[in-house]
Amino acid sequence: MEIIRTDYLIVGSGIAGLAAAYWAAANGDVLVLCKDDPANCNSTLAQGGIAAAISKDDSPRSHFADTIYAGAGACRPEMVQILTEAAPQIIHDLLGLGVNFDYLQSGELALAREGAHSKPRILHHGDNTGEEIWQTIYRKVTAMPPVTFVPHTYACELVVKDKVCQGLVANSRGKAICYLAKAVVLATGGCGQIYTKTTNSLGITGDGIAIAQRAGAKVSDLEFVQFHPTAYNARRNPLFLISEAVRGEGAVLINESGQQFMRAYHPLADLAPRDVVSRAIFSEQRKGSTIYLDARSIGKKFGSRFPTIFNTLREDGINPAAKPIPVTPAAHFLMGGIITDSAGRTNIDGLYACGETACTGVHGANRLASNSLLEGMVFGQRVAQSIAHRSMADGQTVSLPESFNQVVALDQHDQRLQRLRNTMWKNVGIVRDHHTLSTAQTELAELETLITPQDLELNNMLHVAKLITAAALTRCESRGSHFRSDYPAVCSA
Repeated sequence: MEIIRTDYLIVGSGIAGLAAAYWAAANGDVLVLCKDDPANCNSTLAQGGIAAAISKDDSPRSHFADTIYAGAGACRPEMVQILTEAAPQIIHDLLGLGVNFDYLQSGELALAREGAHSKPRILHHGDNTGEEIWQTIYRKVTAMPPVTFVPHTYACELVVKDKVCQGLVANSRGKAICYLAKAVVLATGGCGQIYTKTTNSLGITGDGIAIAQRAGAKVSDLEFVQFHPTAYNARRNPLFLISEAVRGEGAVLINESGQQFMRAYHPLADLAPRDVVSRAIFSEQRKGSTIYLDARSIGKKFGSRFPTIFNTLREDGINPAAKPIPVTPAAHFLMGGIITDSAGRTNIDGLYACGETACTGVHGANRLASNSLLEGMVFGQRVAQSIAHRSMADGQTVSLPESFNQVVALDQHDQRLQRLRNTMWKNVGIVRDHHTLSTAQTELAELETLITPQDLELNNMLHVAKLITAAALTRCESRGSHFRSDYPAVCSA
């Protein structure tokens, strides 16, 4: 097996991975492994924006309070404090890198408001903010000589000896390669593709969480899966997201009779926390109603404020300025993941995680809107600072795996894959109970007998699905995104 050594090995090319690579490059060579092309990540799909308390009427303390409230009593306050206090500097850094946020005619940065935010604090670039930030940082990082991107490379197994992570084995275009490094950083995103309906890119299959947990890394909060309330309800994978910012501009949810219904579910109505809105839509759907997002009040401004959404819908014959948009909840973000400290360290020496792959505790049971890009930037930077002074011992004995299986590419039409997704959507979705979760465990166990070691991606999906189901079965309460109909009293503290 070929062995390649580097200083820092980063797995994943989303915002968190790019941030870690950008700041780590000052201290050594960096290899960034990408499962697909670097741009095929969730970060480029992020529409709404990035949250930061930068206006004179706002403060990190207020941002902190909103994040804690949305997290339903499950946040780690010290982590939330790090996130919200670092946010203004991160915006300063992004502006310095050349990110082109939207401005008002007065010359001030335009700030939008989204669900559960008490203030307008969402910086945006139209409705493709994630792509704007990603492209800007990617251009900078690719111009840095210490950084090399390795696309079409699938991380298969961590190399761990004596509780120290030495690197990982990957399948790079069909070839087995062992990458050794002072530090391995997992930034592989979440696991939305284990659900039938998701806004996540096709490659978001829980790989980092699966290989880390199998190697002995501790995971937590996996039962907290956020379902975005407003994905465009059409036959496609991933579903196209209708940004929460659309509701922030005045759009409202209606049933097929044209009636608004959110006021009956929460005082904040259409700007309630995402878990509340998703369950409300789910409840209305169970009554047999098709749900729409009515953005006609935005009128002709829709096309200029949300050009990506506008053009996508027009391709399907929907003018959102004149016709309501059919929407549905969809799996969107995983609050849990690999447990890390404030520097991204896991319980395995030399192994780090950041972004959605990690569980820092900043999101608690329900992520506050537009905190995800911020988390990737803040903790990607902190990981880079943490790994800066790690060293690799000379003559270090490498503990290579005894065997290596050729990875079979995931077939989107594979009946086993469809069965997995349907099981998770039906039984471990927006509303759960002991019966559905137990049913899911039985079905996943049966499915496991049909999957071979070569089905690595499908194995990873199954592995994470089992972890989520077990965690949801263990948490006998309703909190944030985790709602159990057999424990309907919602906990918030």
